[in-house]
Amino acid sequence: MSDRAEANAGAEAVRRALRRLLHGEVLDDGAVAEVMEALLAGELSPVLVGAFATALAARGESARELAVAARVVRSHGRSIDFGDGPLIDTCGTGGDGASTFNISTVAAIVAAGAGARIAKHGNRAVTSRSGSADVLEALGIRLDVSEDVQRRCVDDAGIAFFFAPNHHQALRHAAAVRRELGVRTFFNLLGPLVNPAGATHQLMGVYDRKYVRACAEVLSHLGVAGAWVVHHESGLDEIGTVGRSFVARLSAGGVEEAVVGPEDFGLEPQPIASLAGGDAKTNAAIAMRILEGERRGKDAGPRAAVVLNAAAALLAGGLASEPEAAATLAADSIDEGRAMARLTRWRELTQ
Repeated sequence: MSDRAEANAGAEAVRRALRRLLHGEVLDDGAVAEVMEALLAGELSPVLVGAFATALAARGESARELAVAARVVRSHGRSIDFGDGPLIDTCGTGGDGASTFNISTVAAIVAAGAGARIAKHGNRAVTSRSGSADVLEALGIRLDVSEDVQRRCVDDAGIAFFFAPNHHQALRHAAAVRRELGVRTFFNLLGPLVNPAGATHQLMGVYDRKYVRACAEVLSHLGVAGAWVVHHESGLDEIGTVGRSFVARLSAGGVEEAVVGPEDFGLEPQPIASLAGGDAKTNAAIAMRILEGERRGKDAGPRAAVVLNAAAALLAGGLASEPEAAATLAADSIDEGRAMARLTRWRELTQ
């Protein structure tokens, strides 16, 4: 088939999908795969990519549709095998519009200090001022490292970062559309579902409560062994420091939903407003204060957020079985200097 014919076939696949989506239908596996293959091959115009993403978001993405889309993206990506043993990701969807500091990124460092093996997937900011890649660069972590260096980082520092554009280059065809749309679509949901290291366990924050259970089911379809999918009642894609966080816990027994608060982890509530961040330099400074053990005044809320989310990652990864015990492990990682030591060693390995 010629390039022009392939492009026409891809465009027609999108049009068929759009007709079904606009009638409220759920797409079958083949329809989703056909659109995604055409998208990743660069056969679709920005108009068609934007129309598909918007129509899918308006109707509401199903767990099955997301799982199929994620499998196609994974099949086109550059993956790295880390062998046996639990490997945890803390990548969230972003898109919550809350402008907090990079909670899940700092939580990943703290979880590594508590003994977890972390494969942190992430990108630069799309809808915020500082993505995980941006703040890690500000902390001195190089993003353009080889696979051998990434393996040494996991083996020696307990943590490595997988910069999404380096591993999922085919998604570049959607990057400009995402930026111009400026609204949340299934692309936000895909990021945490396509970890290049094949993370076996995940803490995944989502920007809307309706995706909590759905994304836990997607992770189950994708073979993830254990996960916490979380959303805070304020809209955060994190476990919040006050009030209710909605959780879907994935384990061998299936998916179980729960509501948790900081008290369940043995922590005092802290105002959500205290979690405000800024650009990469500002957020890196907040991260350093947390890792240096600050826990008073303006740093009490940020520390609590990191301890809560690191604890959730440890629970998802099976390193603890109860929230209070997990929070103690996370707090000790900070207070005993192990989290900072992990960051320091990680920085050295990437230079």
